[in-house]
Amino acid sequence: MPDERLSHWPRGPRGVWRALRFSLKGLLAAWRFESSFRLEVVLLLPLAPLALWLGRTGVERALLLGSLLLIVAAELLNSAVETVIERYGAERHELSGRAKDLGSAAVFVLMLNAAAVWGLVLLS
Repeated sequence: MPDERLSHWPRGPRGVWRALRFSLKGLLAAWRFESSFRLEVVLLLPLAPLALWLGRTGVERALLLGSLLLIVAAELLNSAVETVIERYGAERHELSGRAKDLGSAAVFVLMLNAAAVWGLVLLS
C-alpha cells in the first residue's frame, strides 16, 4: 500500500515538468485575461532590478523583491477566486461580491506591506 503522505508529490522529473507546465499555463491565462495582473507585472519589471540595486544586504534585497512578488501572487489567487465565482454565473450574489472584495482587500494589504517595506528599508 503506498504511503498516502507521498501520494500527491510530483513523481520524478515528469511530474515536476507537468507541474511547471500547469503553472506556466496559469501565468499565461492571467496575462491574457487579467488587466490587474498585467499592470502589476509591468510595475514589477522596473521595480525588481531596482530592489536588487537599492538593497544593501541580501535580506534587504529579499524584502524589497519579496514584497513585490507577494502582490503578484495575491493577484493570481484573487483572479482564481473571481474565475470560480464567474463560473457559477454572472448574477449578483452577496457572498460572491464579498469573496471578490476580500480577494481585492488581500491584494491591497500586500500593497500597503510593500510600501511599508520599501519605506522602512530605504529610509533606514
